[in-house]
Amino acid sequence: MKKEVIFEIFSFLKSKGIAATESEFSEHWLGCSESYVRKLRSARSEPSLGAIAICASRLMNAAEQCRTYPRYHKLAEQLETMSVKCRVLVDAGSVEFDLAA
Repeated sequence: MKKEVIFEIFSFLKSKGIAATESEFSEHWLGCSESYVRKLRSARSEPSLGAIAICASRLMNAAEQCRTYPRYHKLAEQLETMSVKCRVLVDAGSVEFDLAA
């Protein structure tokens, strides 16, 4: 599930000309090494919650920047939607603490 969301985001950003390559996406949007997405594609592993959280934050930041320009409002909504998808994954994978104890 997490891997599919990451690849969906990369495909979207690439289609909009925002991220040209997997290497660029890995570094600038996930905060990882340039080969991170390539390794995800070939390995049976899932992206880390840290990389997903960074992606969520950067997508939301991009959405906020786009929102300042009326012609980019639709793009801002799409970026925000993807950010929320990432946040849901992070929240689902987070540890809950029993604070009542």
